[in-house]
Amino acid sequence: MNTENVVRTFVEYFEERGHRRITGSTLMPPPGDGSVLFTTSGMHPLTPYLEGRPHPLGRRLVNVQRCLRTTDLEEVGDPTHLTVFEMLGSWSLGDYEGPQSLRWGYDLLTDGFGIDPRMIYATVFGGDDRVGPDTSSLEVWGEAGIPVELTVEDNWWDNGPTGPCGPDSEIFLWTGDTPPQSTPTQDERWVEVWNHVTMRFRRLDDGSLVPLPQRNVDTGMGLERLVSLLQGTSSVFESDVFGLWRLLVPGLWDVDETSQRILSDHLRSAVVVIGDGVRPGNTGRGYVLRRLMRRLLTVLWREDPTRTLGDLPDQLIRHTLDRFRQDMHPMAVREILLEEERRFRRLLERGRQILTRPRFQGPLDEEDLHYLHDTHGLPRDLVLSLRPE
Repeated sequence: MNTENVVRTFVEYFEERGHRRITGSTLMPPPGDGSVLFTTSGMHPLTPYLEGRPHPLGRRLVNVQRCLRTTDLEEVGDPTHLTVFEMLGSWSLGDYEGPQSLRWGYDLLTDGFGIDPRMIYATVFGGDDRVGPDTSSLEVWGEAGIPVELTVEDNWWDNGPTGPCGPDSEIFLWTGDTPPQSTPTQDERWVEVWNHVTMRFRRLDDGSLVPLPQRNVDTGMGLERLVSLLQGTSSVFESDVFGLWRLLVPGLWDVDETSQRILSDHLRSAVVVIGDGVRPGNTGRGYVLRRLMRRLLTVLWREDPTRTLGDLPDQLIRHTLDRFRQDMHPMAVREILLEEERRFRRLLERGRQILTRPRFQGPLDEEDLHYLHDTHGLPRDLVLSLRPE
């Protein structure tokens, strides 16, 4: 099942159950939302409706939302993490509650996507000193014959220190080459695929919980991760999502597998961010883009500083823009990428001169590395690679 079929199956399943599809917004949060620089989950644009405002399309919604998370940057290169990704989401705005959502989720995974129930494990909120255990979710999984692990912090969802929150139940799929064993918190071969949040509370500034005006359900499932699991690939980078990248990138630059993944992810993400109107800068969203590009250039130049983003085929840029439904011309994206590359090269030339100063002739300590980063914008990895042996 390819990516488009997965999206179609997911959306149509919920449409058949009374959900209306809403258009996935750009990476930019809604106007007036200063809580984040980029949309990090499908629920972000829906926050006012989760808190009680009537949605013009009704109380059952479904969509595909592009997201960006900088919290996972250090994880990119492993089998499951991406910087920019798409989130499949479904919502009940004060309509049905968690058990119904879980039943539909189980049905879609097993009947819609053909997943063997024996490969599924669930985690459920076990309760704490403020909120009791999620017994309704436990009952659903018990009826389905799915094993459950109870946790506390791992199954409490919030989007920050204040705002909507509540217990969740996460669904995991087994990816090991042996029969399923252990539990999700004990064995990383259980990979989280879908989170169902029963959003019942709002956390206030003092940490206390008050009931929301309505009890909502918010679910989110990473598209690329799901596709990888359904296609049986060992990482998201080997699924059809990255098919063209895997075809073309190895012929451009001879790098190891982890570096190839980082380059593909960061370049793809940079194109999407640029396509949504962001330009490199020293603050805010522009700095996130600049940081992303400097990370990828650091990897690209680690073994060969003559490599250039000018080698990147227009085909990859166009493919990414089309995949994320963006209408920017590939040549315009290329110019932004190359200008930032030129800017970073000039910075490195200055960095090499700075590193010849007497202060930096001995071993570099943390203070030196922080100074070089904060004052001159030189990343730690690149500073260490610039040092002579």
